[in-house]
Amino acid sequence: MFVDRVQVKVEAGTGGSGQTSFRREKYVPMGGPDGGDGGRGGDVIVRADRNLTTLLDYTYRDSWKAERGQHGEGSNRTGRSGDDVVLPVPPGTVVRDARTKELIGEVMEHGDSLLVAKGGRGGKGNAFFVTATHQSPREWQPGEEGETRTLELELKLIADVGLVGQPNAGKSTLLSVISAARPKIADYPFTTLSPNLGVVPLSDHRSFVVADIPGIIEGAHEGKGLGLQFLRHIERTRLLAFMVPIDTMDWQAELDQLRSEVAAYSAELAAKPYCVVFTKLDLLGEHYIPEVEAPGAFGRYAISAAGRMGLDDLLDGWWRQLLAMRTAAEQPIRDAQLLP
Repeated sequence: MFVDRVQVKVEAGTGGSGQTSFRREKYVPMGGPDGGDGGRGGDVIVRADRNLTTLLDYTYRDSWKAERGQHGEGSNRTGRSGDDVVLPVPPGTVVRDARTKELIGEVMEHGDSLLVAKGGRGGKGNAFFVTATHQSPREWQPGEEGETRTLELELKLIADVGLVGQPNAGKSTLLSVISAARPKIADYPFTTLSPNLGVVPLSDHRSFVVADIPGIIEGAHEGKGLGLQFLRHIERTRLLAFMVPIDTMDWQAELDQLRSEVAAYSAELAAKPYCVVFTKLDLLGEHYIPEVEAPGAFGRYAISAAGRMGLDDLLDGWWRQLLAMRTAAEQPIRDAQLLP
C-alpha cells in the first residue's frame, strides 16, 4: 500500500540531572565536591533511506521517544548521553510541524539527515559550582526536558519525467514497457490508484526515472478524482509529458485541460519544460503526429506502447532535454571555477 502523508509524535530525551557528591578518600584530609554532570538527552532525527518508497511503517507506529540522559555520578563522572532515535523515510520527504504548518526541512538524497527534536541538556553537578568562597556547594541542576512536537511527513516523489494524462491515457502501459516497473493495467478508468516509479535504461549506462501518477480529470486541482492527492508527486519532476490518446474526440481540448489543471495547481509546475505524447498509435495502423498548439513544448511524439512504436524517438527526446537541462544547470558552476 502506498502511503505518502502521515503524522507522528516525537519526543526527544530529557537530560540527566547533576549529582551532589563529596569525595571521601583515605589519606586525603581535604575532601571536596565531585558531583558529575548529567548526560544529554537523545535527539530525534529524520533520515532519508533509498530502500524505502512509502511512509507505510508510520501508520503502525505513530509515537517515537528518544532515550533520556543518565544522571551524573560521584568522582566527577558525567552521565551517559541518551541514544538518538532515527526515523528512516524515503528521499523526497518534506517535514512540517503539524500544529503550525511550519516547514522544518526536507531530505532529498540518501543519507540526508534532519534534526526535528533536540534532546535536553544535562544538568550540572555540584562540582561545577565550586568557587574560592563557596568550596562545599550542594547545588545541582536538573536536566532540561527534550523537545516534543507532532510532525507531518509528506512524501513527494523525485523523478526526471512525470507522466500527466487523463485516466486510461496509457501512462501505466508506457511505464511497464520502458522500465521494469509493473503498475496495474486494466481497461477501466482510475486503474492507477497510487504513483509508480520506473527506471528507464538506455545504452552506454544511461538511465533516468519516470513517474506515473493517477489520471487527471477536470477539476483535479479542486480535489476531484485522485488528482489533488497525487499532483504533488510531479512537483519534483524535471520535465512533464502530457499524454493524449490518439482516439480522443478533441486532441487540443484534452491537452489544454491537462495543462490548465497543472497550472491551477502550481504555476511553478506549469513552467517546467514539457512535451506532448500521443498514445495508442496502433489504433491508426500508421505513424501520424496530430497538429496541436503547444507553446514552448520541446517536442511532439506519437507512440504505441503496446505495439512498441515510436518509443526510441520519445526516449531519445526525453534524454536530450534532460541532458540540456543538466548542462545549463552546471554552466554557472563551471563559469565560477574559471574566474580568477
